[in-house]
Amino acid sequence: MATRKKTPATETPSLLPDTAVSDTLAPASAAPAASAAPEPQNLFRRLHLKRDRIAICGGLRTPFSRSWSDLNDVDPVELSTQVARELLFRLELPKQAVDQVIWGTVISVVRSPNVAREVAMNLGMYHAHGFSVSRACASGFQSVASGCESIWAGTSDVVLCGGVDVTSHAPVTYKKSVVDKLQDLQKAKGMDLLKKASGLNPLDFLPSPPALTERYTGLTMGQHAEEMAQNFAISRQDQEALAITSHKNAYAAVQAGLIAPELITVQTPKGPVNADNLIRSDMDPQKLAKLKPVFDKRNGTITAATSSALTDGAACVLLARESRAKELGLPIVGYVRSYAFAGQDPRENMLLGNVYSTPIALDRAGLQLGAVDFIEIHEAFAAQVLSNLKMFKDDEFFKTKLGRDKALGEIDLAKLNVRGGSLAYGHPFAATGIRILNTMINTLRQNNKSIGLGTACAAGGMGSALVVEID
Repeated sequence: MATRKKTPATETPSLLPDTAVSDTLAPASAAPAASAAPEPQNLFRRLHLKRDRIAICGGLRTPFSRSWSDLNDVDPVELSTQVARELLFRLELPKQAVDQVIWGTVISVVRSPNVAREVAMNLGMYHAHGFSVSRACASGFQSVASGCESIWAGTSDVVLCGGVDVTSHAPVTYKKSVVDKLQDLQKAKGMDLLKKASGLNPLDFLPSPPALTERYTGLTMGQHAEEMAQNFAISRQDQEALAITSHKNAYAAVQAGLIAPELITVQTPKGPVNADNLIRSDMDPQKLAKLKPVFDKRNGTITAATSSALTDGAACVLLARESRAKELGLPIVGYVRSYAFAGQDPRENMLLGNVYSTPIALDRAGLQLGAVDFIEIHEAFAAQVLSNLKMFKDDEFFKTKLGRDKALGEIDLAKLNVRGGSLAYGHPFAATGIRILNTMINTLRQNNKSIGLGTACAAGGMGSALVVEID
């Protein structure tokens, strides 16, 4: 029987049980350790430099469509299956090589709560276990993070990660009191049945609208964004200028054929869908100025044009241990260098999560902001993006809120969302993070650059950030 070789105390063991990459390891306010032990935020660098890197082998997405339009007749599981099948086909990857499927979703799929496992089974990958994740608008980033952690832990070598949300298929619910009445009705018989049935009011059968407010604060995302616009003096004109730029950049990228490598054609009962349908070729500033505010009709500045639309879509990416990717002959289009998630009190400028998470991700990557070639910030609202841009360069904010000596620095707008953002493409919640990752990789490769940063705010006062690199 072969004996296991002992690892010398001076070497890094092959599997590190204490190398979990939870966010608590590297709080923004953590002071440098006085001992010789490595700082927590350097864990990512140690794993990245001394071990197999996390290879990104390819990614795709469906067209993003305004809800109740082109993708209205395709449910979330089927939409996810189509994009996953196409990615595996293009990579010529045997199904047996995929160890695990991880999928993000925000809108509950009642009949199929574990979308990841449903996708695996639809593809005939019965061996590939799967689980679904939900971190609000950062769910796509979370699926990638969970895939990385599985590979680092040594429990998987190849992981298919994705995200989907189809608002068109959001479940319709009834008030609890009505559900209770209907439950009693099923048990009743004879005259009791008639009596209970007569107690139902036709108005009882009107469905309850989806909850649009934050449970903790009682406000909608738009109302929180309005608060930020007021707190940071974000003008309506600046918001509209950002929206125009987003659409302009997206339209130009589409026309130049730069987005085509990311897209698949989706088959629907009404025919194929092969293009995004929210991007506008031209936006008239004068028309935008006439739109009425949506969330604060009296004093608000946010309109439909400066808010991301309800959107249907799915996206996926294949991650693999670098050595395994090479064994399988898979292309390596980039590497995950680091990521971070952060939280804040949602009652105060709830959508500032980008500022909280980005410095941690850069620390873990061992990078300064100036080393980043392209930056993708999720555009939930133009006001949210502009508020974050202000705080990235605010020394006082970094000292009082993040416990850091100085601000991260000013974001170079020439590097920001150069192919448009969520205001143009739309925002199918859990798919957005994957879209950002895939767009960032393609942008870097097509411009011969090496470092990309993607970041998103999320409900509940959370933020996410992801650093990728290309050799």
